[in-house]
Amino acid sequence: MSELKFRKADEDDLPAIVAMLDDDGLGRGRERPLSSGVDPVYVRALQEVQEQAGNHIMIVERDGEPVGTYQIAVIAGLSRYGTRRAQIEAVRVKSGKRGGGIGEAMLRHAIAQARQEGCQLVQLSSDRRRGRAHLFYERLGFVATHIGFKLELK
Repeated sequence: MSELKFRKADEDDLPAIVAMLDDDGLGRGRERPLSSGVDPVYVRALQEVQEQAGNHIMIVERDGEPVGTYQIAVIAGLSRYGTRRAQIEAVRVKSGKRGGGIGEAMLRHAIAQARQEGCQLVQLSSDRRRGRAHLFYERLGFVATHIGFKLELK
């Protein structure tokens, strides 16, 4: 099995990323994958991410094929004596490629990125319905210390 390649995503990666976001029991229906091209909303969103220092959407490839994606954003703050933290979002492994260590490699890569950025804390949230994901994160050393809340603004 060949090595994984990690790099910052670009506009050409958007169809694969949107497909991975949509190819998920909870994500299905929230995304708008197109059979050709990509919705300009995703192009604009990627550009916004690229313009923010410390905010990256990553693409993971094996043999030139996109097999995973995640977003990592560095957040400066005052709490915890000025602790910088990394927020990990939208962790996805392509359907049919799951269970082979790609997700673990992605999280280890994200943690290394956070260290490189001077972060003292890595955090993520996971939908409470993702029991298997929770076990996965705990196996990697994450601890469920907080309760998260969201408010959708429409």
